[in-house]
Amino acid sequence: MYKDTGYLEIEELGANLPSDERFEKGPVAVIECIQEIPCNPCQDACTRNAIKEFKHINDTPIVDSDLCNGCGLCVSACPGLAIFIVWKNYSETEALLKIPYEMLPYPEEGKSYDLLNRKGETIGLGKVIKVQVNKNNPKSRIIWIAIPKPLYMEARHIRTGEK
Repeated sequence: MYKDTGYLEIEELGANLPSDERFEKGPVAVIECIQEIPCNPCQDACTRNAIKEFKHINDTPIVDSDLCNGCGLCVSACPGLAIFIVWKNYSETEALLKIPYEMLPYPEEGKSYDLLNRKGETIGLGKVIKVQVNKNNPKSRIIWIAIPKPLYMEARHIRTGEK
């Protein structure tokens, strides 16, 4: 599907997607890296060893969701922008996403923006809670977005500019 459409469907994540039970427990990394390329900075960044050791440098990363606490160090380290954090139960009505962001203008804390799904379609509104400078790439940001809880597996980006 990815090769035909240019975006990943949830089904393509397979075993690397945390279980529904794990999403209920707290923040957890979701890795959407499916290409076998020589890259492993996410594993090096993880201080909890939640990203399993690569047998070969071209392996795709696998998260041990039971060891992951959603700290986001892997998000900062990933040069492919393929990792994000999902906190499904951030509040009664909202989930929280921590996503990598490299486009200008950077979003502003406290403002609401259109939420986009993997296809780039608008699916709702999300409020930016925090804009964090990426220590591994100062031109990049990690955006913390409060979103409607039902969209926790659909929302993947925001639109900051004009449509």
